[in-house]
Amino acid sequence: MKVVLFCGGHGMRMSHPRPGLPGEGAAAPRVHHEPADDVPKPMQLVGQRPLLWHVMRYYAHFGHTDFVLCLGDGARHITDFFLTYTETASNDFVLRGGQVELLSTDISDWSVTFVHTGAASSIGERLRRVREHVEGEEIFLANYADVLTDAPLDDMIANFAAADAGASMMVVPPQSTFHCVELDGTWVRTISSVSSLPVWENAGFFVLRQEIFDHIPEGGDLVEDACGTLAGKGRLIAYPYRGFWQAADTFKERAALDAAYDSGSRPWMVWEKSVGAGV
Repeated sequence: MKVVLFCGGHGMRMSHPRPGLPGEGAAAPRVHHEPADDVPKPMQLVGQRPLLWHVMRYYAHFGHTDFVLCLGDGARHITDFFLTYTETASNDFVLRGGQVELLSTDISDWSVTFVHTGAASSIGERLRRVREHVEGEEIFLANYADVLTDAPLDDMIANFAAADAGASMMVVPPQSTFHCVELDGTWVRTISSVSSLPVWENAGFFVLRQEIFDHIPEGGDLVEDACGTLAGKGRLIAYPYRGFWQAADTFKERAALDAAYDSGSRPWMVWEKSVGAGV
């Protein structure tokens, strides 16, 4: 089934250098170049590849290789990445007689549709603008393109397919490390970690039916408008997940993913589990 990726939002400016790539020694430090202001968050690097690539590899691992990219601010960074894609950066190969023979491939079986959906469009509006590209799909997938997980996608889809619902959203426990304080006047009665509260966060992984388009007004939001309406009608289900999930909204979060990648702790790279270690 098709996968819609919302990768046109404004980028986050990185003010800190990235550590060296795996295999780079002290004698070959990575030279830091301040990224352009319009680099979308999904194009920030984790290891040698951008977040967007990691998200797409996740879906491809489960057999979903037909992508629709909702472009916006910084679209050139995404299109240039794919138009100049170098398979040898993440695959073993043989160089024979000046010709490259790949021993494996990342994207040769992918179909990627690039759609300019506006520089400042909301997520809901971006989805509205790619509606024609998912026509005929009873069920399709959608993602913010800057969150990583090892959640079992097949199970997520199966749960939704078996339900009488218009949409499903993966939810995770609150990720904040802050504490909530219950007051009685100015007296503190209880202190609880946010993660212990009986609430869940939207994790950014959606399974959708065509019905979703009936509830997105022009310029509307996918979650607040469409999912909110479906919830009120009893047609929105959740997929609670307590396993690995990590957003990359801030430099600190992206740096944590990068450090995990460099250390070899890469739970979101589910494709490695079936083919062995790789990048």
